Amino acid sequence: MAQLTADRRVLRADLHGDRIRAASGSMVAFEGDIDFKSAGMGAGGGMRAALKRAVAGESLSLMDCTGHGRAYLAKDAMDVLVVDLAGDTLTAESQHVLAHTDGLRLDVQFAGLRGMTSGQGLATTTVTGQGQVALVSEGPIMALEVAPGQDLVVDPDAYVGCRGQLQMGLVSGVSWKSLVGEGTGEPFSLRFSGHGLVLVQSAER
Repeated sequence: MAQLTADRRVLRADLHGDRIRAASGSMVAFEGDIDFKSAGMGAGGGMRAALKRAVAGESLSLMDCTGHGRAYLAKDAMDVLVVDLAGDTLTAESQHVLAHTDGLRLDVQFAGLRGMTSGQGLATTTVTGQGQVALVSEGPIMALEVAPGQDLVVDPDAYVGCRGQLQMGLVSGVSWKSLVGEGTGEPFSLRFSGHGLVLVQSAER
């Protein structure tokens, strides 16, 4: 079974005659006998899924990596985090998805959270099943816990993804950016309630 390992800003993908999918153009080097082929937009799912991706502005272009050997993957010298899924679901902004192993399904859920607050129309990808998914971020990712009665408020520019039984809502009004003169337009924050983890990058876009 393919194994993904994060080494700071590089992802090592060890293949043993199997396949992973990775962001197009993310391969920086490889050893062994590995083929790279475009997998198109998203992760399949037929015409209906393709239409959903088009409506949501999906920009996640993937390639299949198959064979025996080790591939080194990276994106804009961003930090890499590998998340292990065992039948649960991870929701992440699409531009943060670097690679995933077979056994996982990717699908567009709704317009991205940053798109909702900035008008950029970015897509949010849900990852379900058993396997590994690699995420990239600007600076190391912090996993912040949300518990019943202990809501978490996050700057949309810092949000990467989340997992668990969480509900997300938009909070409008004065934000910390407004207070320091960095706000543009209507300020929004993201409020998470329930039980789970919210992944936040340590540098803002």
